[in-house]
Amino acid sequence: MEHISMVISGFGPYEGVDVNPAYEVPETLAEKGLHAESGDYDDPLRDVDVSITAVRLPISFSNAWPSLLATIEASRPDIVIATGLKRAARGILLERCATNVMDASRPDADNALPSREPIDAQGPAAYWTRLPLRSILADFTKHDIPATLSSDAGTFVCNSLFYSLLHWTASQQRTLAGFVNFPMVTQSQRAQRGLSMDQQVAAGQDVIREAIRYYRQPSSSDILLA
Repeated sequence: MEHISMVISGFGPYEGVDVNPAYEVPETLAEKGLHAESGDYDDPLRDVDVSITAVRLPISFSNAWPSLLATIEASRPDIVIATGLKRAARGILLERCATNVMDASRPDADNALPSREPIDAQGPAAYWTRLPLRSILADFTKHDIPATLSSDAGTFVCNSLFYSLLHWTASQQRTLAGFVNFPMVTQSQRAQRGLSMDQQVAAGQDVIREAIRYYRQPSSSDILLA
């Protein structure tokens, strides 16, 4: 049986947010694990043993990436998925691009307030995700999970972490990595913003399944950047 190791990171706590899906979803996925669906012979988890490590990161320009890297070095994952919270989002945001800039309108947890500074002065202007966004969106559609593509992850800590993760991934032989933003948690089906926790966990499961499928059998048709 093939073994695939995953790291899923989240942030927290966020000021004014009682239930943080960027912490709760990774923790839930790590605790419950993921198993092949009975009778589904196309399930990418068939004949695969999946281990998931969840890590909670500080909302810090200087400390988020070192904290994630320490977990990566300890567990040596095949796939790394970083997650964050987008308060104004209606549904799941699949981030396509990480840009080489830090530009904060509010301080981070360390009271840092960078203004139009590069993350890496010698690095490229941007990195593209390598997650199979097209197949992830197809799964979301089947499971009635509202989602959209996001052109970038902004210029705050989420983007800084995403850029550093993809910069590291670029030097690895075979490691998939990407970033997913969750919306606020709501129990109302008619809410203009947010999704229930069950929907958000289901979305995390879809991301994992399709990332594993792509890791095992890469296909250009799964990639959707524009």
